Amino acid sequence: MHSVREADDPRFTPVRRRADLLAEGWNDKAIKAMVASGQLVRVRHGAYASRAAWIQAGPVGQHEIRARAVLQQGKSDLVLSHNTGGAVWDIPFWDTELDVVDVTRRDGRSGRKEAGVRQHRGKLLDDDVVVRHGLPVVGATRLGLELTLVNPVEQALSYVNHLLHAGDTSLDELSERYRSSMDRWPNSLSTELVLRLARPLIENVAESRSFYLCWRQHLPLPVPQHPVYDNGALLARLDFAWPELGVWLEFDGKVKYAALVPEGQSASDVVVREKQREDRIRELTGWRCVRITWADLYRPEATALRIRRALFPAAAA
Repeated sequence: MHSVREADDPRFTPVRRRADLLAEGWNDKAIKAMVASGQLVRVRHGAYASRAAWIQAGPVGQHEIRARAVLQQGKSDLVLSHNTGGAVWDIPFWDTELDVVDVTRRDGRSGRKEAGVRQHRGKLLDDDVVVRHGLPVVGATRLGLELTLVNPVEQALSYVNHLLHAGDTSLDELSERYRSSMDRWPNSLSTELVLRLARPLIENVAESRSFYLCWRQHLPLPVPQHPVYDNGALLARLDFAWPELGVWLEFDGKVKYAALVPEGQSASDVVVREKQREDRIRELTGWRCVRITWADLYRPEATALRIRRALFPAAAA
């Protein structure tokens, strides 16, 4: 029996193979008519799903549905891995193409890329495979390392930080697995860098990208989630701080403010309260605040210059 979550989640929509539909009495003309009418959508050659669920699932969910089709149609024993494994682990992808389903063969044979599937060859240990959403997928520790092999450093860092912050793996587990075998894997040169930069306290993509910006622009690395107390009570956890330089950084995003609006209040109420909070932090610490937005992440040099001037005002004078 399906759980309520499975029944409501479009990613769990059944994938129906052409052979299954033919066995139920449909023919190719009828299947084509169901696709044309919007009842079904072809998720890949010879595999179909509910069009309504497909649309509701969104790009990452659609990738998972396509991965289900690959597993159903696969002629070898496959495990979802790399970016496809990330989709099943609810990684918050950004600027990452999900047009190819990544799988790792259990039989250890050489893989290939064809028909929208990229087969990887790699030794799977006994505890490397788990089941999520009813699908065989690599575990979080192996996944974190795999994501560094197929993504640029900035994206990989945010994905690894997500797994760390969620408690799905740890830096010790990632480092131990990397040292024991994966440092010899192809394309693993950037893996060690990602592990050096990874911080479990970083909460989201915006913070990961802000931290990466600081490193890439040769700024001192800040302390994430720095606590500020008011008469012994926790007043705030700052996104980032440079305590020795008297500066903190906050990331402003529409999602952040929308999530903080209590029932019966408006976004402007939240903004006013945030301003009061900032003033109190400044009173308690005497620090300067730098605020950045999503747009600032796409202007790294200019944003770094603004942060640098706040960190070293005497040099900027």
